[in-house]
Amino acid sequence: MKNGISDPTDFVDFKINIKIKLAFLWTSLMFCYVYGDYFLLYAPNKVEGLISGENNLNTPFKLFTATLVLVIPALMVCLSVLLKPKVNRVLNMVFGVVYTLIMLLIAFTSLSYWKSFYVFLAIVESIITSIIVWKAFKWPKNS
Repeated sequence: MKNGISDPTDFVDFKINIKIKLAFLWTSLMFCYVYGDYFLLYAPNKVEGLISGENNLNTPFKLFTATLVLVIPALMVCLSVLLKPKVNRVLNMVFGVVYTLIMLLIAFTSLSYWKSFYVFLAIVESIITSIIVWKAFKWPKNS
């Protein structure tokens, strides 16, 4: 736009509702989680460990805990759209901080040559969850 006149060659940039932005961020996070866990299967001895039971999730408690850890971001995809703003904002900030800390912990405890992709994804996931916290914190108010 020049001098108050719109240029017909400019692209339209639609305003996206904060709920939709948060849902897409949680969705992106879930894709990173799934790809990271999938690619981890290609690390040496990983599949053999799954078959023999020599892995990190070798008890019902550990498997259930992992399920709980992953179900929250999956639910946040739809909850970010369905919940009222006040509760929505709080849950996005709380879970965003929690999952940022979890991913940073994973990044620092997974430093090895074969897990460099996993560390990279953990850093990307930390960035995504930090953006979630920031967007929720800056939730637009009625004017």
